[in-house]
Amino acid sequence: MSDTIVDTPDKILKSASQTLITKTTLLNEGTPDAKREEILHYFHQSFSLYESLFECLASDEAYYQKASPLRHPLIFYYGHTAVFFVNKLNVAKFINQRIDPVLESSLAIGVDEMSWDDLNDKDYEWPTPATVKAYRDKTRALVDQFIRTCDLTLPIQWNDPMWIVMMGIEHERIHLETSSVLLRELPLNHVKSHPLWSNICNETSAAPTNELLPVAGAAVTIGKSQDDPMFGWDVEYGKQVTQVADFNASKYLVSNAEFHEFILAGGYKNRKYWTQEGWDWVQYKKAEMPVFWSQSENGYAYRTMLQEIDMPWDWPADLTYLESKAFCEWKSETTGKLIRLPTEPEWYRLRDNVDTDQPFWNNAPGNINLEFDMSSCPVNRHECKGGFFDIIGNVWQWTETPIDGLEGYKVHPAYDDFSTPTFDGKHNIFKGGCWISTGNYAIKDARYAFRRHFYQHSGMRYVEAEPLPEIKMNIYELDDAVSQYIEFHYGDEYFNVPNFPVACIAECMKVAAETTKERALDLGCATGRSSFELAKHFDHVDALDFSARLIQAPSKLQSTGIQRYAIQDEGDIVTYKEITLEELGYQEIKDKVNFMQGDACNLPEKFTDYDLVFAGNLIDRLYDPTKFLQLIKTRIRSGGFLVLTSPYTWLEDFTEREKWLGGFKAETGENFTTLEGIKDALAPDFQQVGTAIDVPFVIRETRRKHQHTVAELSVWKKQ
Repeated sequence: MSDTIVDTPDKILKSASQTLITKTTLLNEGTPDAKREEILHYFHQSFSLYESLFECLASDEAYYQKASPLRHPLIFYYGHTAVFFVNKLNVAKFINQRIDPVLESSLAIGVDEMSWDDLNDKDYEWPTPATVKAYRDKTRALVDQFIRTCDLTLPIQWNDPMWIVMMGIEHERIHLETSSVLLRELPLNHVKSHPLWSNICNETSAAPTNELLPVAGAAVTIGKSQDDPMFGWDVEYGKQVTQVADFNASKYLVSNAEFHEFILAGGYKNRKYWTQEGWDWVQYKKAEMPVFWSQSENGYAYRTMLQEIDMPWDWPADLTYLESKAFCEWKSETTGKLIRLPTEPEWYRLRDNVDTDQPFWNNAPGNINLEFDMSSCPVNRHECKGGFFDIIGNVWQWTETPIDGLEGYKVHPAYDDFSTPTFDGKHNIFKGGCWISTGNYAIKDARYAFRRHFYQHSGMRYVEAEPLPEIKMNIYELDDAVSQYIEFHYGDEYFNVPNFPVACIAECMKVAAETTKERALDLGCATGRSSFELAKHFDHVDALDFSARLIQAPSKLQSTGIQRYAIQDEGDIVTYKEITLEELGYQEIKDKVNFMQGDACNLPEKFTDYDLVFAGNLIDRLYDPTKFLQLIKTRIRSGGFLVLTSPYTWLEDFTEREKWLGGFKAETGENFTTLEGIKDALAPDFQQVGTAIDVPFVIRETRRKHQHTVAELSVWKKQ
């Protein structure tokens, strides 16, 4: 193995694009020594290519200019990708050293664009470009040495040291593209010509007339397995199968000329074409045309990354999702057809017309991977099968699909906030890559999403298709109280204490083994584990809880088969978790349960005629427990059972003192327990079965704080 750095910054550009390594690395083939050398080369190429982008800035002053009020200045991004390497290697515990703790904090977070209606005017003390460059040099040397000496076995998997190196490289490839957009937004006097990045397309003519072409429907599978040969971000793994119906798709990406028709028709002035979010954005931006257009008495001009040129009408229009959505509304009105953006699965049907993928192609089948121009190009240059053009490359293509994890999604422990913050219904997926998409950005399975007002080298292809299907989001439950209950019901067991709802229902079935098992009621079901357990034994289960927030969790699990939540570790640090009906074994019995919000002290008449009622840890949280017991006696069949559990933590916040069932001195001066109060309230209709037993439970509050409680379980049989 060589003892010198494979490529220095000045070496990378000598042969222009022929020298550039733009293809991601296969992680499952070759020998360890050869793979180590390959990744070392890939790292230095990526590091140098990224630095070359900042050579396009005309002065040090330009590093501090905010290209967008919603993004940091470029000085942040110049250093951010370097501190990422150091931070992630430390987080993964593969190194225990710092280069500059101040920079590794100040340049670590703040990448995702801020909301346009919630500006962040915080003042920052930015380092100088020279300071950041010196830091980058030290990072280069550190990572170089790490690559040369870390353990390496093939295939490289996501817990391996070299996976974190690949994460840093692909992360820098992402910011190569996003930083190029910020350069494009800077005033021209802050950028300058560059031997690589100024080589834009010099071809333009009249735009072709767009038309719709047929696409056959089929079952589409999205997601890759853990044994995929390439690096991937956590959001790419898992599986989703969708049956896509036949549809029609535009032959070309929407060109500047085609979008100009929308402008001439008053598109930016007519509220009816825009969503509420889109129209609010138009008002905020005072938008009249796409961001990279300008107009003067000489006509329209178009901004590339480093220069302004006469409008290339046959190049694709650079658009936000909001503009793309409005265009589709206008197109629907003018054509009388149902025009919209494609969904992610529909785009994959189009992608089937490209029979290769990076890194396997010899030549890119589109304007992508820096294999052609340092800009967009005409929409009719790169033809694919089926008569379509630019299925990949040129500009990203917005979809109607908000980003979400696929079935089986797991958070990577070294980068737990890469994807999860975007699972909010506000970040839409775009597909296909653009002219500067390289590495993982340019592969078929890449799944990236941005806010809908985000500027990127992004445009659109429209489809004529069935109405947009209902989109169901599996957003992470972040409410601490709800998440604690989900973990309590479905999560890990702590300190060897068995799962409480499962243990309780097991005790129920010991006494109710011989009874009829038609109907059961779970009162105070919270997040529903006991309800599903009851459904293993009963034909029908009604499950009620007073809290609408709590009842939403099992209802969502029942309807979607999945529930994601985050539990607090310490401070703002959380662990992301996921449960599924399939893993829990409830898939076959889930429809036996009817989840509803309800008041145990005021049950509607329809909740009656039960063989068993379970009220878990409920009675000491009711405003009138005696009323509840008098009511529930009438809702249980003769021979049926009432099972109560409670730690008897009576509090006046929940129950007025005079309504406590026990936990006080009786008139005789003797202690009067809750169990005695329950017995009195249920007599003479119910008799206790056996003796009450203790059932312990643990509620996790944080990684180092837990509530260890012991509930008393008592069983009562109706005579």
